[in-house]
Amino acid sequence: MKIEEVMTREVEYCSADTPIYKVAQKMKELDVGVIPICEGDQLTGLATDRDLVIKAMASDMPNDTPVSNVMTQDPVRGTIHMSAEEAADLMADVQIRRLPIVENGKLIGIVSLGDLAVTEKLDGETEEALEEISTPSKPMQ
Repeated sequence: MKIEEVMTREVEYCSADTPIYKVAQKMKELDVGVIPICEGDQLTGLATDRDLVIKAMASDMPNDTPVSNVMTQDPVRGTIHMSAEEAADLMADVQIRRLPIVENGKLIGIVSLGDLAVTEKLDGETEEALEEISTPSKPMQ
């Protein structure tokens, strides 16, 4: 199955200079945990709900701090030429739950663990990859 069959195509994004509170508001409005960060149509980063909480709030950053200060820069990307299985394997390898899909650097979609989990046509190996992504980390002792 091609990744374009399961990815979300209409992806809203913010620019690197967007204040973190606006990014958080967009996450709330869209009920999502990640917002791609683009300059023009080129993907430059991802801002996750975890980035906002751990990097911004826990460090007592002002709400008008540009998201570029806390975003994940140069995120792992998938391509439109990938299969859903390849995307799931990549996500498992790097332990991520969301994979932006690009073509020539341009953001054209995003696929989430949930998108892949509800796809009935994935093979057993891919199901194992998805389970690996969901395996919780163990606390340091």
